[in-house]
Amino acid sequence: MTISIGIYVFDQVEVLDFAGPYKVFTTATRVAKASQGENSRVFEVFTISRDGNPIKARAGLVVQPDYSFDDQPLIDVLLIPGGVVSAELARPKVIKWIQRTNAGTQLTASVCTGSMLLGKAGLLDGLSATTHWEDTAELQSMFTNVKVVTGVRWVDQDAIVTSAGISAGIDMSLHLVERLASRELAELTARQMEFDWTENH
Repeated sequence: MTISIGIYVFDQVEVLDFAGPYKVFTTATRVAKASQGENSRVFEVFTISRDGNPIKARAGLVVQPDYSFDDQPLIDVLLIPGGVVSAELARPKVIKWIQRTNAGTQLTASVCTGSMLLGKAGLLDGLSATTHWEDTAELQSMFTNVKVVTGVRWVDQDAIVTSAGISAGIDMSLHLVERLASRELAELTARQMEFDWTENH
């Protein structure tokens, strides 16, 4: 069974926050095909923006999303990256989309300040969560009923998984490969990427 991974992208998104997980899940599929046969397709990964138009990530990278809110496929795993999220927090359409999409997912995950969007959508209520070390105090002040955890790479709360900043999203994504597929595939993916997988969650 193929698991669909939908990654939200927006203006001023942090590049590695979405590109890191994108690379992990696509590499995992490539590794699985190499070891289990060409018909093995573990993950189907795609990007989504509000309207499907190109977005400009931090540092000016232009990205053409695969889908818009209106034509996206079904999403098994929703991933919300971080970056400069102030504009996204102020968009009711985005928050409602996160809530609506989360209702149909196996799990929803965030990288860095993407946790603030999950918090705004009410998905972190009563849970533990993390974010980039610079933003933990703000996350706690914004969402007082969330237990903000520091000094970890990710926090797994079953249906909701949050990670610390930037490269921590790669660690979390490898953890999700282990959860959704197998430990072996996660290790082979990290090795293929020549990435030193940190697991201090």
